[in-house]
Amino acid sequence: MDTALFDYPLLPERIAQTPAEPRDSARLLVVNRTTHKIEHRVFRELPDLLPPGTRLFRNHASVFKARLRLTRPTGGQLECLLLHPDLARDPAANTWWCLLKPGKKYAVGAKFGAPGIFEATVIGKEPDGRVLAKFNAPGGVLAVTEKLGEMPLPPYIQRDHPTTTQSDSSDDQNYQTVYADPAKKIAAAAPTAGLHFTPAVLAALAVKGFKNFDLALRVGLGTFRPIAVEKLEDHVIHREWYEIPAATRQALTIPGAPRLAIGTTTLRALEDYFSKYSNAGRINLSEPWLAEADIFIYPPRQFSGADLLLTNFHLPRSTLLCLVSAFLTPGSTDGIAWLKEIYADAMARGYRFYSYGDAMLIC
Repeated sequence: MDTALFDYPLLPERIAQTPAEPRDSARLLVVNRTTHKIEHRVFRELPDLLPPGTRLFRNHASVFKARLRLTRPTGGQLECLLLHPDLARDPAANTWWCLLKPGKKYAVGAKFGAPGIFEATVIGKEPDGRVLAKFNAPGGVLAVTEKLGEMPLPPYIQRDHPTTTQSDSSDDQNYQTVYADPAKKIAAAAPTAGLHFTPAVLAALAVKGFKNFDLALRVGLGTFRPIAVEKLEDHVIHREWYEIPAATRQALTIPGAPRLAIGTTTLRALEDYFSKYSNAGRINLSEPWLAEADIFIYPPRQFSGADLLLTNFHLPRSTLLCLVSAFLTPGSTDGIAWLKEIYADAMARGYRFYSYGDAMLIC
């Protein structure tokens, strides 16, 4: 399949630089897959749009301040984006996969850091640009990020700083879901579909009897790195660890009740879980499920983990766009062209795109 099928033109002014205020005032484009009917609503109306008995599944991973801006001994600038610790190699979580910019200046054995705070040594490099670094950081790497780090905003969100992608203090709150679990500080990017929720929306959902079920996926390079190959099947997606608690696993088995996946990261975890669980012969639902998502979802694909999807508007040639195209028309490739039509209409109507943008409900 040609990767160019997942390309589309986007006006730069449609890229949201800040979230809607309040969050639940974001627009919500509702797509009915059966009737092909499209409605234009507001996110706070979500509780009125869901089928009775819908169970909501969400990624409650918390974003940590993964971007470190450092000064090299020569006076130049270095940016380190922490992705995730290599726990198999180092259970103490002092060895991390990261991206360095400029990375070419750092061969195996090279050192970087902040005087008096931490020092790191490059111990491995991959052709895709990832760097494996061993950190010497009193208190641990996450303590360093709390002291020096900033929220890892995508490069298309610009700030009025010498380095334009540097985050503001408001991003510390805005680039985090209201239901993020502080004990799950594992994400190097936000599960952005969840950014639209407010305490008021959560309360309205509860009044109507809708229940939330959490899982945690370590959002990282596999989610936000674009597809760089010409043929989609040649793309090697990166792996992302996730955990599904026992209560969430049990909720997935309730017959007849619709399941809403809040965001593509949630849907990816659920589909990976069902693909592995069906082959594992594991029936004990009283235990949590921990696995590494290695699934690449694109048309044509059937889905086992969700009946509805809440998502944002995604980048061209991204794995997320592939996933949403597949969900629009399961088992068919028709969703590719249809999603581009929906995006074009949304653009013409002034919808805001990407992480801080508006939302879409596919039901």
